[in-house]
Formats: sequence, structure tokens, C-alpha cells
Amino acid sequence: MKVNIQAVNFNVDRKLVDFINSRLEKLQQYFDKIVGIDVSLRTENTSDKENKSVDIIVKIPGDDLVVKKTAKSFEEATDMGADALERLLVKRKEKIKAY
Repeated sequence: MKVNIQAVNFNVDRKLVDFINSRLEKLQQYFDKIVGIDVSLRTENTSDKENKSVDIIVKIPGDDLVVKKTAKSFEEATDMGADALERLLVKRKEKIKAY
């Protein structure tokens, strides 16, 4: 499984890349047919403290799962997005088993 990380208008430090990779690698245990993951990081131009936005696209055979989360930090947004993806992948796996 390949994780592509793209940052819009800033450079990502190694620590953040390692955190995102380790957190998203855990998704493999919920659904073993993940082809790849695309992550897009951006900061919103608002006065809110929660201006860090993370878009995660999980590519699985037949479909793509998309989650968009905004939080105070990229780590928190990634964590919330990964939790949502875990639930979606479990639901998808149960749906496939039903057939």
C-alpha cells in the first residue's frame, strides 16, 4: 500500500510524514485490499484556530473512500480522519461478506 502526501503552499516536515504514514498503515488491518492512499494537507484562510484541513482518499477495488477533516493541527485532523475511515472500511468489509 502506497501513501502519497501532498502539501498545498507549505513544506511538510519529516515528523508529520512519519505520523501520517504510521497512522494510515493501521487501516490495512481493517481492509486488506487497499490499493493506495492519497493525503492532501492545506491551511484554510480563516481566523479560526481550527484551520488545518486534511483530505484522505483511500483507493479500494471498485470504489474510493473520501474523508475531509479540519482541526487545530494536522495530527489531530489525520487522527479524526483515520478513525472515520476505520468505521467506513469495517462497514464496507461487512457489506462484502453479506454477498
